[in-house]
Amino acid sequence: MSPALHAVGVVLLAVAIDLAFGDPPDRWHPVAWIGRALSAGRERLCDGSPTVLFVSGGALTLGVIALAALAGGLVALLGHTLGVAGVVVEAAALKSTLALRDLARAARGVSTALAAHDLAGARTQLGFHLVSRPTAALDASQVASGAIESMAENLTDAFVAPLLFYLVLGLPGALAYRALNTADTMLGYHDGPLEYFGKLAAKLDDLANLIPAPLAAVAIVAAAGNAARAAWWAMIRDHDRTASPNAGWTMSATAGALDLTLEKPGAYRLGHGRPPTASDIDQSIRLIATASVIFLAVVMLIRLII
Repeated sequence: MSPALHAVGVVLLAVAIDLAFGDPPDRWHPVAWIGRALSAGRERLCDGSPTVLFVSGGALTLGVIALAALAGGLVALLGHTLGVAGVVVEAAALKSTLALRDLARAARGVSTALAAHDLAGARTQLGFHLVSRPTAALDASQVASGAIESMAENLTDAFVAPLLFYLVLGLPGALAYRALNTADTMLGYHDGPLEYFGKLAAKLDDLANLIPAPLAAVAIVAAAGNAARAAWWAMIRDHDRTASPNAGWTMSATAGALDLTLEKPGAYRLGHGRPPTASDIDQSIRLIATASVIFLAVVMLIRLII
C-alpha cells in the first residue's frame, strides 16, 4: 500500500470510528491518561516563584508531549509492520485525537434542556461538558452562545488540527498535538500560579493552531452556503476579538453564518446578529458537520495528489 493510500485509509477509518462509537471509557482513553498525568504533575509541581512555576510547568508540558509523540511513533511502527491490518491499529490511535461525536452530543444536551425551558439543567450541561467559564449566572441566550462557541472552537481542536498534524507529521504529530491541547486546556489559565505554570502550554498551543484555526474557519465559510459572504466578513472583522489568537476564527465565522451574536460576558462579542436560541445550537451542529466533511474531502484529495 502506498503511503498516500495508507494515510487516507487511516484518516477515513479514524473519523468513521469516532462517528460510530464516540469516545471510549476514560480508563481506555489516551487523552484521559494524558489528563491524569498532567493533573498529577500539577499537584506536585505547581508551587514556587514565577520562574520556578514557568520552568516546572514547561517541563511537565514538554514531557507529556514527548511521551505522547513516542507512543505515537511506536504505534505507527507497529502499524506499518502489519500491512493492511496496520491501518486499523493506526486509525484506532488517531481516533483518540478526534471528538466530534461526543462534542455534538454534549451540545445537543444543552439544546434539549433549553428547549424544555430547563435553564438550570442547560447551565449544568454547558459547564460540565463544554466550557470552563462560570455558568450559574448565564441567561438562556448566553448558554446557547457558549454551546455554539464550543462547537466552533472544537472544529479546530478536535478535528482539523489533529488531522493536519497527522498528515504532516504522522501519528506522533497528532498525539503530540492532542497532548499539547490537553495541557493548554488544563493549565493555560490567567489564574494564580497557572499564569506562569501553564504559560508555555498556552503559547505553544497558540502557535500550533495558527494554521489549523483559519483553515477550519474557511471550511465553515464554505459550509455556510448562501450565508458564506456574511460568514466571511464576520470572520475577517471579528476573529481577533478573543484573547486567544485562534479561537475567534471559527467562532466569528459561525456567528456570521448563522446571523448571530456570540458573547462571552465581559470578554468578547462576535457577529452582529440576533441572540442565539436552542434551535441555533442544532443549526451549529449541522454547520460544523458540513464544514468537517468539506475539510476532510479537500485534504484527502490533496493527500492523494501529492
